[in-house]
This record gives sequence, structure tokens and C-alpha cells, in this order.
Amino acid sequence: HIHVYFRPLPYQFFSGIGFYSEQVYDYDLWKPYRQGVHKLIDKGDHIYIENYRLKDPILYAGAARELDILHTITPENIERRYHCSMVFKRDGEKFLGSVEPGNKCLINKRGCETYLVSEVELTEQTWESLDKGMDINEHKQVWGSTAGPLKFEKKISFADELPIKN
Repeated sequence: HIHVYFRPLPYQFFSGIGFYSEQVYDYDLWKPYRQGVHKLIDKGDHIYIENYRLKDPILYAGAARELDILHTITPENIERRYHCSMVFKRDGEKFLGSVEPGNKCLINKRGCETYLVSEVELTEQTWESLDKGMDINEHKQVWGSTAGPLKFEKKISFADELPIKN
């Protein structure tokens, strides 16, 4: 099984709402296959999420489960992933998100330059995500799910850790 964590960061980290994310297989909880830091920006009619990579991600493995590790992440340890932000809009009881327009979120996979196409549906209890890497020249899928979105159910809430502005 896959575990997807989004753990709130202290308000001071971004002077706003931010999260650390970690995706990991249950058979190897200390070797995440994806980690990130995310800054949420309220744009009125949508939420813009700036995405950041960790400069040395292995140092923060387990931060989603261990607050002592989470609190070692500082703004100096991250760098912005330009053109890879997500845009979320409310649609009734859910939020629909996708990578920002332009096909400029570039990811090299197995020697092939691709751009990310990401679609997310988020509810109070579920997370569905479809990530695909498309060849920058041929616009054909190189990596990612061909069988539809990955579907997750919330098992634990960190809502009580959301920072309150002081």
C-alpha cells in the first residue's frame, strides 16, 4: 500500500499555511519516493499552491510521522519548483486541482524530458490523483498511471496542527 501524508508546517515557515508532504510504500516507511513542501495562497476564487523540493530529502524522511524531524525543515532547506504550482478550485463539496497551465513543469524520467500533467480531486475524506509525464516533443505519455487516478482514503487527520496566526 501507499501512504500519502500532508503535515502542516508552523505558520512562521511561510508566514502562512504550508505543508510537508511525503509518499511512501508501507513496506519501506523510511524511504519515501516523493517528498515536498507546499505553500498555500488564497487567491479568492482559487487556491494557488507553490511547490518546493527539499535540497537533501533523505534528511527529512519520516517527517510526516515524526514531529522532531518535521521541525528540522527550514526555508533554507527548500527550493521552489517553478512552473510546477497547482491551482485548486472549489466544486461543491470537493476541490479540483491541476498543475498550472503551460506544460513547463519539467521532469526528466529515464533520460526522457517530460512535462507533468497532474489532476487531483480532494474531499474531506478522499484524495484522487492522476500524474502523467508527457514527452515534450511528441506529447505522448511516458510515465504515470494508464489505469486512471490513484485513490486514497483519509486515515488520520492533522487538522488540529493547522497553525493559527498569532
